[in-house]
Amino acid sequence: MNLKENILQQHQQLLQDKIDVFRDMITALTEDAQNDAKGSAGDKHETALSMMHIEQEKLNHKLKEILAQKAIIDKIDASANHTKIALGSLVQANGMLLFISAALPKITVDNKSIIAVSPQSPLGNKLMGNEVGFSFEINTTKYLVQSIE
Repeated sequence: MNLKENILQQHQQLLQDKIDVFRDMITALTEDAQNDAKGSAGDKHETALSMMHIEQEKLNHKLKEILAQKAIIDKIDASANHTKIALGSLVQANGMLLFISAALPKITVDNKSIIAVSPQSPLGNKLMGNEVGFSFEINTTKYLVQSIE
């Protein structure tokens, strides 16, 4: 398995783990609300149910965001080699490895730090469609694209 495939696999696992955690939390909240509804009455009960409902909405929103990130990651073909920067490109710029995908936490693969960059981010937006040798500046930092996979 090559570096890009390892990166993609780690990001898919990271997102799947988050999806599982959020689904478990939502299920637990739903069960708590149902159990609470069976044996309680009054203002305290209504407040508790309302708080649970608000928390459940927050969790559902976060889950939706993570599912959207996973949909982007799932579109990537890690075996594709790119001459121009596109979704799924592994770009080396200024000694950093940037994986054009979704905005995800930095990971380490084969002792290399990988920064996942969204094409919509300022950095990702500047990179998209460009080739090796492209240079640009963001916030007074100059970047030079050294390689693309």
